[in-house]
Amino acid sequence: MLLEDTKRTIDVRQRPMVFAKHIREKVIAGAVTCSIRIWQSPRVKPGGRYKVGPGFIDVTSVKQISLSDITPALARKSGFAGVVDLLKIANHGPGENVYLVEFVYADA
Repeated sequence: MLLEDTKRTIDVRQRPMVFAKHIREKVIAGAVTCSIRIWQSPRVKPGGRYKVGPGFIDVTSVKQISLSDITPALARKSGFAGVVDLLKIANHGPGENVYLVEFVYADA
């Protein structure tokens, strides 16, 4: 299914960007604007629009970083209490590359 946007056509069949429930609520509220992901390769791209809750996130940047770049401040900016809490969620699959994904939330 395609939706027309004032700037582009949006393919809403694409996979959503998944967040833990307590983080998803903060994303929708606009309080969280970045996410740390540990993937084999990037799963999103700058300029991409991904379904989250009733709206979308527009990805503004994807940067490969190292684990040592994840500071307590960055963990909090990502919606977590600290680095350990973030890594418990982010480090769950076979990926080894760490990415900082920055985005803005947009209502549908």
